[in-house]
Amino acid sequence: MMVAFGYHGANFHGSQIQPDVRTVQGEIKGAIEKLGWWSESCLEMSSRTDSGVSVRMNLATILLPKKIAKIIDEASLVSALNDHLPEDLVVWRACRVPEGTRSRIAEKRLYVYRCDMIPGWPTELEFDELKSACNLFVGQHDFTNFCRLDSNRSPIRIIESCKPLQDGAGRVVGFTVVADSFLWNQIRRMASALHKFVKKDIRLDDITLALDNPNEPFDLGLAPANGLILWSLGHSEFSHKFENLEIIEGISMPPEGKRAHRQWLNLARMENSSILEREWLRLILDV
Repeated sequence: MMVAFGYHGANFHGSQIQPDVRTVQGEIKGAIEKLGWWSESCLEMSSRTDSGVSVRMNLATILLPKKIAKIIDEASLVSALNDHLPEDLVVWRACRVPEGTRSRIAEKRLYVYRCDMIPGWPTELEFDELKSACNLFVGQHDFTNFCRLDSNRSPIRIIESCKPLQDGAGRVVGFTVVADSFLWNQIRRMASALHKFVKKDIRLDDITLALDNPNEPFDLGLAPANGLILWSLGHSEFSHKFENLEIIEGISMPPEGKRAHRQWLNLARMENSSILEREWLRLILDV
């Protein structure tokens, strides 16, 4: 079976299982164990996320015991898992897939970054101004200067789209980015570069130079994890279709001043949680 699930990132020390700390994979493993279905290597998660990163949709494949796999339907699997999962982690869809299907091999992933959660993001920003910077990331690039390098992974990635994100009032509050896979800290470093650009700390040419010269170090910063949400995945074997996002509803405008913004961040985090809860409820009910 393949399942779609989401979680509030602030409550977990990342997605991958680690000793002595609470992780998403650890909680799912615990639920499967309580159901008596656990076996070694029966669980594979699609996208890995850092501590603080929230997720509307991630995917995982679960290899069930054969006697269970024969009789359980998708809705019953969702209910059984949720009965043993904490409230901040929810499975909202299941789909029967061929044995051996890899959840890691997604066709594309969409991330959302709320840049207004970074202090100093302008409350009035032209859509086309941010779009001009977002466009620089589209296509194939070496993202050495926009990631934490992993010796086992190529820094070359193909970005399908990178677009400004607006709220219901038309205010530009961040961006969305789509690719089949991303590098460690890639989107948070892209967010920091875009933030510096709209604040006039850097120019478009600086982003271009960082992309075109991977052997020359450029440090354009690392944005906080709490503004990042994994929104949607597309997988050839999963029934739920990929969903784009152009407008984000239900968020407030940040106040001026560092101290006020720091206090407002508590509200912004609650807004993000409310958005996710509404989405999970909609998806569970298939509205």
